[in-house]
Amino acid sequence: MKAAITSVSLALLVAGTTPATAQSLPNGGNMVLIADRVYMTRSNLLVAEGHVEALQGDVRIRANRIEYNGQSDIVRVTGPIRLEQGDTVHVLASYAELSDGFRTALLKSARVVLNQQLQMASAQMNRVDGRYNILHKTTVSSCKVCDDGRPPIWQIRAQRVVHDQEEQQIYFDHAQFRIMDMPVAYFPQLRLPDPTLKRATGFLIPEINQNSDLGFGFKVPYFTTLGDHRDLTLTPYLAEHTNTLEFRYRQAFRSGGVEINGAISDDSIFSNQPRFYGFIHGWQLLPRNYTLTYNLRAVSDDAYLLDYDYSDLDRLKSDITARRIERDENTRFALIHFESLRANENNNTIPSFVSVAETEKRFFPTVIGGEARLGLQLHGHYREADADVIGRDIARATASLSWQRNWTLANGLRPGLSSSLAFDAIDTHQDANFVGTETQVTPAISAHLRYPMSKVGPNGEAYVLEPLAQIGWVGGNTLNVENEESTFVEFDEGNLLALSRFPSSDRRERGATAAVGLNWSRFAEDSWNAHFSLGQVYHWETQPDFTQSSGLSGKRSDLLVAGQIAMQNGFSFMARGLFDWNTGVDKAATRIAWSNDKVWLDASYIWLGSDTAENRSGTLSEWNIDGRYRLDRHWTALADWRYDTGSNQTAEAGVGLEYRNECVKVGLSLSRNFTTSNTVQPSTSIGLTVALLGFSVNSGDKSYSRTCKQSAG
Repeated sequence: MKAAITSVSLALLVAGTTPATAQSLPNGGNMVLIADRVYMTRSNLLVAEGHVEALQGDVRIRANRIEYNGQSDIVRVTGPIRLEQGDTVHVLASYAELSDGFRTALLKSARVVLNQQLQMASAQMNRVDGRYNILHKTTVSSCKVCDDGRPPIWQIRAQRVVHDQEEQQIYFDHAQFRIMDMPVAYFPQLRLPDPTLKRATGFLIPEINQNSDLGFGFKVPYFTTLGDHRDLTLTPYLAEHTNTLEFRYRQAFRSGGVEINGAISDDSIFSNQPRFYGFIHGWQLLPRNYTLTYNLRAVSDDAYLLDYDYSDLDRLKSDITARRIERDENTRFALIHFESLRANENNNTIPSFVSVAETEKRFFPTVIGGEARLGLQLHGHYREADADVIGRDIARATASLSWQRNWTLANGLRPGLSSSLAFDAIDTHQDANFVGTETQVTPAISAHLRYPMSKVGPNGEAYVLEPLAQIGWVGGNTLNVENEESTFVEFDEGNLLALSRFPSSDRRERGATAAVGLNWSRFAEDSWNAHFSLGQVYHWETQPDFTQSSGLSGKRSDLLVAGQIAMQNGFSFMARGLFDWNTGVDKAATRIAWSNDKVWLDASYIWLGSDTAENRSGTLSEWNIDGRYRLDRHWTALADWRYDTGSNQTAEAGVGLEYRNECVKVGLSLSRNFTTSNTVQPSTSIGLTVALLGFSVNSGDKSYSRTCKQSAG
């Protein structure tokens, strides 16, 4: 209670006695002292002793004793001293003299800690103009330093260090870089960013690589700031069989942004021509709530992205899209270009240019209730080939009007009605089999019924069981046009009650249809959650455009089974499958995820049966596993594996080992790509990266930090 009274009394004393005691700062603040004992000496010194704290602006000082001379405006502090400026600068010292509102200072045996990462220890530190910290005979490191005499893993020793807090830069004079106290490099002058700076010009983490195709080499990225809203990263990649320059340019606009990634290479794989790639991604806000996005991708040859491990894309999609999404509207205008990198596809005969203009608006009629939607779509795709059939071009127009309404009855039943009317017009060019324009009007109507039932378990968990059923009818006849857009159909719990499951309107389901399903769910805040679904569709007439593996080719569909479970320990499991009553499984997919403090795992499996209608002559099945396991505080093991079970061959595999503590991060990786084609050969890569944490690289997770062992006795 004495300290509290003293602090209040002293605050009034400092603020209201002599002008020298209540010295105003440039920002209008005053110095406040808090201590166990405060008194004035005969020489007019204000002395505070015992658990002393002095506050002025954003500076706080803790010490054993503080003397304040009001006439000279000098504060003398006896330690141990702890000085804090905001949340980013902490200074420890044995003795200090401060003046000019703490803007000028002299500290003995000083240690500066920046952003709880970087430490600078010096015999003497001078603070000038509230901006510069000048340290003499300084040791700088972000490593934990214990009292057992062992040196830090790395350190920088310099005759003088200047820390510019305004520019957030650290300047070294006659700097010596040491590893385990062994000198390994000398720099007459050196500049590094302090840990509070998010962006600074300079070198980034280098990387050493060994690739079976490109040979031994290294990458040294250099980052350049071009103002507050632009930056450029240039990465020379020099190896035995390649000279490559990688680049990344980023710019932020007032209402948009752009990022350009690319590389240009001169290598021995294609010795007679330069190789390159370029990916551009950007966005821009437009008037009337539209957003413009653009993704432009180009590459010199089919194998370049895989040879340099830039991307595993085998088709490049470029697009320019203007979109407006509002509560009751979704409008899109898009120009799209596809470039295939697959050896079995010819870019002249695939629909490489696509244009789309579509809108859907929602409104709520007051007379009949419910929700109505009006949709319009224009679509066209173009092939570069001019020959008949293989150069087929399509133009399509679709207009639709739909209405739906749901009710909830007193007994819990939830019936619903929906209806729609659609108009399709498709014009075909350069195909003698389909000449002219085909048009069709398609009416549709359906009624569905849901009956959700719920109960609460003994531990507060909630269970929901919901049977559902639907009957419907779709009129019209199938258009006499080639199936261009609806060759791959997905049947899942999301479209169980849809009247057409084709992805595009060039195909529609016809005739009478019915669907039944069952949903079961479990919800609990402190336990596991789960969801399980069953579903099946019935058609009065067989739909000829459904493939066997779609699960919808017969009058009775495959049985849809889907489920997922999520545990409190971070483990989750999801699975979906289509089961034919006669032939067995037509399609299956599974995913397992597990994430906690030690394990991160993502594993998936997909199985597709052979289906010539989908250009699949054999079974397609694949495992894909990616994970990391934290072995202990500092070591982490990494692995990824992609295995083609259909051909009993590994497609990709990689392992890695990472060491990390509070001041250094070392990564070693080994990977092999087993892909073989006319343009791509198997390759093996070894990578090594070393990062010094503390200089603008935020180590973040303190769980990697080492601790000092307590000495016995």
